Amino acid sequence: MFKNFNPNALGFHASFHETIDLANLGGFEGIDLNIPEIMDLLKRSSVSDIKNLLGELRLGGWALPVDFRGSEEKYERDLKSLPALAETADKIGCYRAFTWITPFSDNLPFEENFELHVRRLKRVAEILEDYGCLLGLEFVAPKTLRTGHKYEFICTMDGALSLCNAIGTENVGLLLDSWHWYTSHGTLEQIRGLKGGQIVYVHINDAPQGIPIDEQRDNVRRLPGETGVIDIVGFLRALMEIRYDGPVTPEPFDERLRSLPIREAVKKSGEAVNKVWSLLGL
Repeated sequence: MFKNFNPNALGFHASFHETIDLANLGGFEGIDLNIPEIMDLLKRSSVSDIKNLLGELRLGGWALPVDFRGSEEKYERDLKSLPALAETADKIGCYRAFTWITPFSDNLPFEENFELHVRRLKRVAEILEDYGCLLGLEFVAPKTLRTGHKYEFICTMDGALSLCNAIGTENVGLLLDSWHWYTSHGTLEQIRGLKGGQIVYVHINDAPQGIPIDEQRDNVRRLPGETGVIDIVGFLRALMEIRYDGPVTPEPFDERLRSLPIREAVKKSGEAVNKVWSLLGL
């Protein structure tokens, strides 16, 4: 596994060129790509030009640009654009797409919602599979997000794995976020029970102290290793044990970090990840 950088995960926006600079500043080993931006860059540059700009940086993943949660019309429009985007990802060598699963619905009971997700995401996965791309599905766990909504939906690792299995293609697995693992009352044994190939992508972070698990709020997090509330070393060691070999990206969602100049925020994030890496002996 490798230290990966995504400016959006820190609450910032940056171009491809800026992201490369920031990743090197923070001591990261890889970056995520904005595939529509890369598609546009390839109108003026070659694949080799882009790879030369990356230097030693590895490629992490890209956010799935398909709205499978809303109207059928929007879903179909997005789906028509996906082959060209997946082809671009293939050309550049970035093979991990990822998205999240909304953990509730105010319209569909669980079974209907599950069937909708299987139908729509299966078509997405089949297109990605044609270009050698994986699809990582992130379960979103905090109880506070589901409160007040009519129907609960997938919010645990087991639930997300059931969805992956129902989709039925070989290229679908988990985006495993240490925050959602923690707020789902997840265990290290759960992770050790997986195979490395079942995980497509990983987020790491920490939680504020003094707040019960079921009262944690999704947009109030901390940098990995900052508080020790989440056993991030145990989490990552378990991933090492099952031989996960993909990107590990900090996603703290911390207002204090977002209030800093971007370069300072990136340095602090890189330092936090490097500290965790050193505790792992990496």
